[in-house]
Amino acid sequence: MINPFSKLGISDDVVNAVKELGFENPTPIQEQSIPVLLEGSNDFVGLAQTGTGKTAAFGLPLLELIDFKVNKPQALILCPTRELCLQIANDIKNFSKNTPNAHVVAVYGGANIMQQLREIRNGVQIVVATPGRMLDIIGRKAIDFSNVKYVVLDEADEMLNMGFQEDINDILSTTPDDKKTWLFSATMPPEVRRIARNYMENPVELTMGTKNAGNVNIEHEYYIVRARDKYAALKRIVDFNPEIFAVVFCKTKMDTQDVAEHLIKDGYNADSLHGDLSQQQRDKVMQRFRDRNMQLLIATDVAARGIDVNNVTHVINYSLPDEIESYTHRSGRTGRAGKTGISICIINSKETGKIRQIERIIGKQFTKAELPTGFDVCEKQLFSLIHKVHNVEVNTDQIDQYIPRIMDEFAELSKEDVIKKFASLEFNRFLDYYSNAPDLNASADDRGDRGERGDRGERGGRNFDNSNYTRLFINVGSVDEFTRGDLLGFVCNNGKISGKAVGKIDLKGVFSFIEVENDTVDALFTNFKDVKFNGRDVRIEKSGDAPVGGRGGEGGERRRSFGGGGERRSGGGYGGGERRSGGGDRRSSGGSGRREGGNAGGGGFRDFSGRSRDDKGGSGRREGGNGGGERRRRS
Repeated sequence: MINPFSKLGISDDVVNAVKELGFENPTPIQEQSIPVLLEGSNDFVGLAQTGTGKTAAFGLPLLELIDFKVNKPQALILCPTRELCLQIANDIKNFSKNTPNAHVVAVYGGANIMQQLREIRNGVQIVVATPGRMLDIIGRKAIDFSNVKYVVLDEADEMLNMGFQEDINDILSTTPDDKKTWLFSATMPPEVRRIARNYMENPVELTMGTKNAGNVNIEHEYYIVRARDKYAALKRIVDFNPEIFAVVFCKTKMDTQDVAEHLIKDGYNADSLHGDLSQQQRDKVMQRFRDRNMQLLIATDVAARGIDVNNVTHVINYSLPDEIESYTHRSGRTGRAGKTGISICIINSKETGKIRQIERIIGKQFTKAELPTGFDVCEKQLFSLIHKVHNVEVNTDQIDQYIPRIMDEFAELSKEDVIKKFASLEFNRFLDYYSNAPDLNASADDRGDRGERGDRGERGGRNFDNSNYTRLFINVGSVDEFTRGDLLGFVCNNGKISGKAVGKIDLKGVFSFIEVENDTVDALFTNFKDVKFNGRDVRIEKSGDAPVGGRGGEGGERRRSFGGGGERRSGGGYGGGERRSGGGDRRSSGGSGRREGGNAGGGGFRDFSGRSRDDKGGSGRREGGNGGGERRRRS
């Protein structure tokens, strides 16, 4: 029987590689686009949702059209983020594993640029790159694009949304005029249409489904709650779905950290992914998520681009995106490769209008859902446990030796008593937590809600009294590859304290600040007397006693940079929010280099706590790392 990919015109070597990866039949976008692209004579615009197989749709034709006997760049693929760059490069390497002399290089910021330059010098036919790092390499005159025949712009809408228009212009100006340009996008805003006009001649356009439409395999739901109940609502949704494996989207980096930190303290398997993490930290977080060693990934829009993880069951919009089109990209993290998924929005009563706008764009109706009661959650958790017990695989060889002792322990109990006690192990925990649980649902006409600005005294849905906490200094930080979640676990495990006893965590370069409940301080000091990390003693001191630049107060604190990891902030700002010096946040971490600019003082956006957003409304954005990085501009 002829393989379906062979019918499309793909060679046996590539078809065999694709079969080994488990792909039996092409997706609709692959089936329609591959024959057109194999002709190699047309510009092309492909519109399809994330998770529909766009990488293979352009990657397989490239492998047929490129001359691998010529060891020079012949194809350039541009994409918006590091994660997506690595994913595309790895996919094409897998597709070409049986193709002799095929060389693919991933070029992205945050990684060692010298290593990338060496790979280019050794010979490459396909370059996959983020725009900022690609410009750095072009600026070093380290690559020759005179032989490039094909340029692919993947996730074009997102590249423009991130401010890469000027960078794309500069990069494409170094490629031959007679090249063919293939543009792939999930949505078709006017800016993407403009790219098609500027860079293409009579492109073949293929649209799978309706333009900007959502994936048909995804259900869309929204819950209306009061702003102060958002975190509690998130936990209830998670608890009601015991097998949840989800990406939770927040607007800003600070929100992702806060939500992830509070989830970890409350016993959930979660971590955050955002632009301030080093590449090593991002890789570590993503590997845990791919291996399903983490249940909840809390991410910003930019950081989550390129997350291609199978079987994500839910996408939860803790905050709605400012750009309505971004919702399509968020929801596309689930329901991939023909699977089903659920996209959930947690909103306040004033945001129902945004839901109607999203419905018009994606062409799908949202379901207004009611948050489950505490009783509903307990019942769902109980039967999830019973289902696991019923289906658990018994290792007879190992367990048999313990059966006599187990039977002795249960000798005075009836079968019914054993079942009750076993089920109660997990059931009691939820029963205690959800006893007298309030109704979190709010009505659409509830105008008493303050919206996303919320209550400044509320942190993660819980009241936070600063007078009950002591601020401590600890001599480990981000240079030790700690995330806030890692540091929380490190302190709790070694200090033998509960995560709920920990307040704010302020992660720096070579040190950090952490707040703990006053009555746990002495025990923490005692337990940390002999703790070491990587062979060095770990010190914990009250921040006022710590030998760092600045005392441990809160308001108007000025923090000095140690090893380039500092941050300076001043009070005030638009709408009662925090105003960052220079209209933005200036940060550097151990030489990796990051500068963000914005107009938070005048034209910025505010999140639920009144802070000025540092990832939107900006006039400039620059990322770099280890000798070269990504440069981003607002167009």
